[in-house]
Amino acid sequence: MGIQNWSEDIILVDLPQEPELGDELKNATEAVRDRGDCELVIDFSNVDIITSSSLSKLLKLRKLLGDCGHRLVFCSVAPATKGIFTITGLDGIFEIVDDKFVALASLQMVG
Repeated sequence: MGIQNWSEDIILVDLPQEPELGDELKNATEAVRDRGDCELVIDFSNVDIITSSSLSKLLKLRKLLGDCGHRLVFCSVAPATKGIFTITGLDGIFEIVDDKFVALASLQMVG
């Protein structure tokens, strides 16, 4: 788990389960603010449920990155969590791909 500098312009975050998930998203937001010019991949492999508080943090993180023209990509999202994104209408707002390698490749091809 944790936050890794995958490359010069990509940060990778492996999220833990709730309730630590919210703290890790706060740390990721701080890392993006500190780093500035970067893309972000969030790996949901260890997440099976997400709270409304964490959804709010994800939206803030997306806005922070989007305002600077950078991307936020989710990967390895469990079906139950994808269902939450769909029910809330957030599946059209967040970029969701199958796995970490697809996410990293898509960012590196564009960058």
